[in-house]
Amino acid sequence: MKKILVIQNKRIGDVLIVSVIAQNMKKIYPDSIIDYLVYDYTSGVIENNPNIDTILPINETELKKFGGLTKLINSLKKEDYDIIFDPYAKLQSRLICLFTKAPMRISFKKRDKNTVLPFYTHTVPFLEEKTKNCGKVIEDRVNLVTSFFDIAPSEVDYEPKIYLTKKEQEYNKLEAYDKPFVMLGVLGSTPQKSMPYEYIVALINHITTNYDVNVLFNYAPHQKEDALSIYEQCANKDQIIVDIYEDNIRGFIKLMNKCTLLVGNEGGTVHIAKALNKPTFTIFSPYVLKEHWASFEDGERHTSIHLLEEKPDLFSTDREERRKIEEDPSLMYKQLTPEIIMPKLNIFLSKHLKTKQ
Repeated sequence: MKKILVIQNKRIGDVLIVSVIAQNMKKIYPDSIIDYLVYDYTSGVIENNPNIDTILPINETELKKFGGLTKLINSLKKEDYDIIFDPYAKLQSRLICLFTKAPMRISFKKRDKNTVLPFYTHTVPFLEEKTKNCGKVIEDRVNLVTSFFDIAPSEVDYEPKIYLTKKEQEYNKLEAYDKPFVMLGVLGSTPQKSMPYEYIVALINHITTNYDVNVLFNYAPHQKEDALSIYEQCANKDQIIVDIYEDNIRGFIKLMNKCTLLVGNEGGTVHIAKALNKPTFTIFSPYVLKEHWASFEDGERHTSIHLLEEKPDLFSTDREERRKIEEDPSLMYKQLTPEIIMPKLNIFLSKHLKTKQ
């Protein structure tokens, strides 16, 4: 019996995506024990996943303290893992790999970092380009498995999944309403992933004016003031239901499962909606590489927009230029106006919603 540890000390979307490693390893070793080490605030996204035997939640602040990291390493050493996957390869996770001394420690071979020995026994370079519609980020993570373990191509699973209990599926806070609900990711997970507020308001007004829907806002609890500021600027407030809100991941998952679709800034909520098999329209931050993060797009169920598609001569995807844009994407974001977004958004919405008569 193999004992396997997957480490992903990053944000919600990353944790969900990397769960494909567990999904595929369970196919290769059905009797294996798979533990998943994640930040505590992200654990809700992988709860009830039958491919993960134990979720090991860690506090981000404590992990970055020497004492907290040492305590964790000593605890993990006792588990005698056979295989460790460390896709993100942060300093803390590299030290965990080094000192737990698992016989097989797998990560990516990065050009600008010494991430091979002594931290890892097996590394694989990032793919030069994506070959599947799951997006390069997912394909790279699956490649960590398929590069070293035998699995039939037809058996490889590229789709992150969310598993709801029967009780969670019976969530009923939307039952009193007779219109379909659109979840709006009005704010990105970081300021760098959030559109200008006046653009968000314009898109909300467009949706509520032209489509027979109710609207919910998704935002992090600390973003409530900004979300309410956006709400106050909106027309058609009777279609915006602000008193229904879930302040934790599992609550959002239950709520999203009852919505018809999601429109929002690229981030973890988009990946959650896709894992729930809900249609998505994603607005990418200018600095994000779309081919890496745009997963399962078919132009109907899942589609997106990126500034480079609309204005290809405006900037390049050069790494240094992207870093400069990430520091302050506001000027580039202003180039992606509602007038540019709406035609593509209308094509998407018309496939899934009824227009007002």
